[in-house]
Amino acid sequence: MTSLRQRKIQLFQENNKDKARLLISCPDQPGIVAAVSKFLFDHGANILQSDQYSIDPEGGGRFFMRVEFILPNLSGREKHLEEEFSIIGEKFKMNWHFAYAYHIKRVAIFVSKQDHCLMELLWQWQAGDLVADIPIVISNHPDLGPTVEQFGIPFYHIPVTKETKQEAEQKQLKLLEEYKIDVSVLARYMQILSPEFIAAQPLKIINIHHSFLPAFIGARPYERAYDRGVKIIGATSHYVTDNLDEGPIIEQGVQRVSHSHTAEDLKRIGRSVERSVLARAVAWHLEDRVIPFKNKTVVFG
Repeated sequence: MTSLRQRKIQLFQENNKDKARLLISCPDQPGIVAAVSKFLFDHGANILQSDQYSIDPEGGGRFFMRVEFILPNLSGREKHLEEEFSIIGEKFKMNWHFAYAYHIKRVAIFVSKQDHCLMELLWQWQAGDLVADIPIVISNHPDLGPTVEQFGIPFYHIPVTKETKQEAEQKQLKLLEEYKIDVSVLARYMQILSPEFIAAQPLKIINIHHSFLPAFIGARPYERAYDRGVKIIGATSHYVTDNLDEGPIIEQGVQRVSHSHTAEDLKRIGRSVERSVLARAVAWHLEDRVIPFKNKTVVFG
């Protein structure tokens, strides 16, 4: 019997069987847009959307581009298209890749005990607003297993202690390989990942955390923020790197608060901001709208 997840994927793939995106990053110079547009025209593609951005165009800067297009019979032309475009890529010294809309990205969600970010992702996925395949959820606690399994998604409980951390991460990496995961999302997964784990998924791990860092690092940040009388709270979603909570930022959000809010109010508001910020960041990654550059990102709307 076909699962809900599989039916959603099949429908999206059918509706987008000829759609792709081309992402480019290269040294800025004249002729890039013309060359890309002519290439797509010569191959019979119809451009649906084109966005570009240049950093310091007058001083030998960097050029970024995202093009979404439709090309008939695309699934049978991928290899030829990429081979032909490699000539342009070499000429302009491009970092480039084609992302085919019908290749649905496979997402693994990591979670601990807090469910607000996890549930937002699952609700948006169930509604069809988050275009992804979510074949697994991994947790260091068993608490959310029954909730996840209601969505028909396998739940893996892998305990993590200081003594078992390396072994636990090896089990997790084996699952990511087994399920052919494209991107991992830390939906309030309260563990610090090892450099080896991060290296296995470079710029393919998305995290969310409150915006009090580095002022209120560590335990009970909302209580300490309340004690200081903060007036703005929020959240940051970013790619994970070896520098803890300092990877390239994808999205942020804030909410004003006042003296009338309690510490519990701040937590509630913070959870709301966290789940919406993470969901947007994940969606933009899935839609190939994000191009990392150094420790920053270019995010096309």
